[in-house]
Amino acid sequence: MIQIDQVSKKYKDADYYSVSNLSLHVNEKEIFGLLGPNGAGKTTLISILCSLIKPTSGTFKIDGLDYQRDKNRLKQLIGIVPQEYALYPALTAFENLQYFGSMYGLKGKDLSNKINVALERLGLLPFAHKKIRTFSGGMKRRVNLIASILHHPKVLFLDEPTVGVDVQSKNAIIQFLQELNQNGTTIIYTSHHLNEAENFCTEVAIIDHGKIIIQGKPKDLISNHEGTHNLEDVFLSLTGKALRDHA
Repeated sequence: MIQIDQVSKKYKDADYYSVSNLSLHVNEKEIFGLLGPNGAGKTTLISILCSLIKPTSGTFKIDGLDYQRDKNRLKQLIGIVPQEYALYPALTAFENLQYFGSMYGLKGKDLSNKINVALERLGLLPFAHKKIRTFSGGMKRRVNLIASILHHPKVLFLDEPTVGVDVQSKNAIIQFLQELNQNGTTIIYTSHHLNEAENFCTEVAIIDHGKIIIQGKPKDLISNHEGTHNLEDVFLSLTGKALRDHA
């Protein structure tokens, strides 16, 4: 589904490459975890794949579409759930979702039905006409997610989708994402919650200093690293315990 070949990115006036000659293939219907310390290059790579920024060099394809020749068609295939809330606080949940759905060409009863079904599935239908600024963090996260999947994307990019939410909201989000995946959506997921990633992802890659240092199924990575009992142990053994403060 995703083919990345020798992609690099160096920001203007930066001393180092944020992503360096990175190659990666992600299979269709995978739940792929992109894991790494702060500043490792995860968000830069996702921003490149979403065509939000241009790579310095290299190329990539999504579902066979080249990012240079087929950018508009490629954007129609994907959904993006950013780490920050991408919602208008003065609008209701329903109004927000109407707006984002219309950007994907959805309209009328079809759009309204999709919104209502998704709101009900994620326990938000009673709050459909309440303004977003009155919502809790977990409620905002769920609306943020719905905004990205109304057009049934083939690939869904998730940047820290459960950060700062209560246990019930996190459970609802993970279950919803698993259902999307079972219905054919390929998921690219980043998180610092390594226990969550271990249970959620079918495949993970650990990235550091802009390069992939290991890739595989979580259980295989754990069993192949002596003295490790979980994905967090593997992560620390490969990236070290030094603080990665990043500004």
